[in-house]
This record gives sequence, structure tokens and C-alpha cells, in this order.
Amino acid sequence: MILVVTNKEDVHPTPVIEYLNERQIPVFRLNTEALLADYQFNWWSNDRGTDFYIRNIKNGLGLHGHEITTVWERRPLAPSQLFVENVPEINKHNLAEARGFISFLSYYLKDVFSIGSVVYDRVSASKMLQLKIAGELGMKTPCTCFSNRKEDILAFADNYEYIVLKSIENDNVWLGDETEYVFYAQKVKSSDLPDKPDEMFSQTVSFVQNYIEKQFELRITVVDTTIFACKIDSQFLDDDKGKIDWRQGYDHGLKHEIFDLPPDIAGFCLRYLERMNLHFGCFDMIVTPRNEYVFLECNPNGQWLWIELETGMKISETIAKVLSDKEFK
Repeated sequence: MILVVTNKEDVHPTPVIEYLNERQIPVFRLNTEALLADYQFNWWSNDRGTDFYIRNIKNGLGLHGHEITTVWERRPLAPSQLFVENVPEINKHNLAEARGFISFLSYYLKDVFSIGSVVYDRVSASKMLQLKIAGELGMKTPCTCFSNRKEDILAFADNYEYIVLKSIENDNVWLGDETEYVFYAQKVKSSDLPDKPDEMFSQTVSFVQNYIEKQFELRITVVDTTIFACKIDSQFLDDDKGKIDWRQGYDHGLKHEIFDLPPDIAGFCLRYLERMNLHFGCFDMIVTPRNEYVFLECNPNGQWLWIELETGMKISETIAKVLSDKEFK
């Protein structure tokens, strides 16, 4: 039995589950935000050992823990829905207990083969650790600084004409009028920084890197040992949208192509995931005008469905095959 741990809004599991259903491979989807609203469950320990049972009360499907052969941790959310509402203090307590349960259950399953990992994904999301490991594996990386001191940022930026300001983790914020503001990477002229007020630096953590000229960018999705490389022509758009952060160019004619990755770069990706104890990763790289490959980051549970739709690469099918291959071993 394949356990898919996800949330209701995520569309990525749908084509994978459809592929598995077509081949009559048993799969159970657990939408963690609805743990208390849509599921009944029981975990036990006795003199015969440990096990658990979960049943979806909406569709009647269920599974026992001992049936699970593989797990796909695909962006689960904290429990947030209740079957019966109570006073706010009790609701808060009940949801906190459910969050503890689902976390502990994921840790309990840590030794089962998994795409996505409650144990390693969070560690592997560290930009600092990513740059350290990439450098140790011989990849070129941007020079980087994290600081809440203006003097540190100025000293770093003094070495470059332009730097790039990035978000560490939170890419967006919802303002009071329910307007979403997205923090895209920003190219900043270093000589403009001294005039900025001190509190712009002291009241947050600035994450800056030297600006690197791009020939094009790569999004490389690795599923176990299968590599899907996509070339993103961010520098050939009609306007500036997407040239600094390709996400801004998606609605402006951003071109995607299947890319033949050089063997040494492909080997780096596989060695990197091995070092991080991962079976999945989405790599972002720059290819410079001098054909140098520069590692930016690796999202341990990144988005990939749009790449499949744009290029036809069979990423979802590969995920399904990796999960089902483990099912029958």
C-alpha cells in the first residue's frame, strides 16, 4: 500500500494517483489538514508489537500501518479542520493535539522508503546547508551573505556592482485587505544601499548574493535516480518580467524546453541528494554566458507539475513507478 501524505488543494498527487489506480496499485491519500474532520484512526502498542489503522470516512477507504510499503510526503499541512466546533480555546487545543499526532506518526514511518521526508526535508531546505554541500561537491555557487547588520551587507555589496536580494523562506505575505504580496528576487545596485535607512536591515534578516549574468536557467527535477532537466529562457522575454526571477515571467511568454544535462551536472544532482538523504529534489541553476553552471538552490519538495505540462516530461508517471516498484519488491 502506498501512502500519500498531502493536502486537499495540492494538484500534484492527482496524476500520480490516477496512474496508480489505472494499474490497480493500492494507494491511500491522507489530507492532513482534515485529519479530525475526514478520518478515523487508531494507533496501538501491545505485547504483539505496534500498528495503526486509518479510515477515510468520506470514501470508506482504509489502511493498516503494516501494509505501507512506500510513503510520498507531498506538502502535508497542519490539521486545521474540525468535525464539530467547540469554544475557541478547546478548538485550539484539539488541533494542537492532532498536529502532534500527525508529526509523531510521520516520524514513526521514517524508515519506510519515502519520496519527501518529514525527517530530512526541513533540514535540507536550509539555504546555508545547501550552499555548503554544493560547494563541497565542487559546484560553483553565488557568494552569499545573511545578516541583520547594515555594515555587513554594505561590506559584502562593495565587491559587486549589483547584488540580488532574496527571501529566506517566506515568499509571500497577505496584507490586511487580503492582497497577496509576493517577494520575488530583486536586483539592487550596490551603490544605492548606503542611503537606505538602518532599520531596513536591523528589523529583518537580509539574504543577499552577488548578481550573476544569465544565458538561461535550469529547473532540474530528480525522482530517485531519474533526472528531468528543463531549460527556462528567462532572458529572451519582451520585457524585464522574469529576467531577474523567472517566476514573474510565467505569464509573459516564458519558454520551456527539455534540456540535455551534461553528465557531470547530472552526477552532482544525484550525489547532492544522496548527501541530503533525499529521493527527490528540484534544483534551480543558472547557466552563464560563458556556459558555467551555477547552483542556486534545491527545493526538497518543490513544484514540478507545470514543467510536465509545458514539456511533456513524464515526471508524475516516474514518481508513480518509483513508488509502485517499491510496493512489489
